[in-house]
Amino acid sequence: MQIFHSLHEIPEKFGPTVATIGNFDGVHRGHRWVIGEVIARARTLNARALAITFDPHPARVLRPESCPALITPLTEKLDLLAATGIEATLVFPFTPALSETSPRDFATKVLRQRLGVIEIHEGENFRFGYRAEAGIESLETLGGELGFGVRVYSPRELRGNAVSSSRIRQLITYGDVSKARSLLGRPFTLASTPASGRGYGTRYTVPTINLAPYTELIPAIGVYITTLIVAGERFEAVTNVGNRPTFGEDSFTIESHLLNFHPVDLTEETPLRLAFLHRLRDEIRWPSPEALREQIGRDVRKAQRYFSLCRLLAS
Repeated sequence: MQIFHSLHEIPEKFGPTVATIGNFDGVHRGHRWVIGEVIARARTLNARALAITFDPHPARVLRPESCPALITPLTEKLDLLAATGIEATLVFPFTPALSETSPRDFATKVLRQRLGVIEIHEGENFRFGYRAEAGIESLETLGGELGFGVRVYSPRELRGNAVSSSRIRQLITYGDVSKARSLLGRPFTLASTPASGRGYGTRYTVPTINLAPYTELIPAIGVYITTLIVAGERFEAVTNVGNRPTFGEDSFTIESHLLNFHPVDLTEETPLRLAFLHRLRDEIRWPSPEALREQIGRDVRKAQRYFSLCRLLAS
């Protein structure tokens, strides 16, 4: 997938294109459905398939006090978009000046003239232009004038849940990672590195790993069945998201206990990918470290049964 970080990087005569515009936070099932249609139409029309997204998220510019944490930071979002098979993605720098662009100027100068859009695919709630004043009807009117078609998609639902970034974000915030997984079409995942200052050096010999501080979306405080990929190797795990209240003063951490552990090379730069599969319980203040250890043993046994069942179903 080609990635462009500004209009200036787009080659001359890049089009014609079939495009879709969105934040694509999570690159969930609904996003991938639309992108799949874009790719198919681009092939039919002998055009390029193009996704247009924004960085930073528009809400971080327009409403920073209420901007939601992201399901997928930009690097992960681009990896997920590339996996759809789309030919190119334009990461539009979102600025106050861009937010003041009129709908007509955006459609004329950006979509038609610069990107050569001949067809655009959007959800029925799509808004664009200054103060998001224009919607699908305006886009269709402009498309009729400028020579591009518009295909409109109704919201998708799965088992009574809207397949939307806001709903997925809500579920993760509540800790319902199983339901979020069904809407995403994959587990909710954090990409990070090990926490610094733990004194483990380069050879890791204790079966727990703490993630470095993470500024985007995390699940509700609690204990989860997870997998942790360490430098490309996958471990089954039980992960505590929380403050470790049994040990006194709160100290927030995301700590994974590896079930199929063996010593691995680990530095502060080692890439980690933590996938949340199922919530086990709330975090609890236990009367002693011994009581906590007994509960961890119960958590581990539940996780082992979970993974055994997964392997049985897969076979």
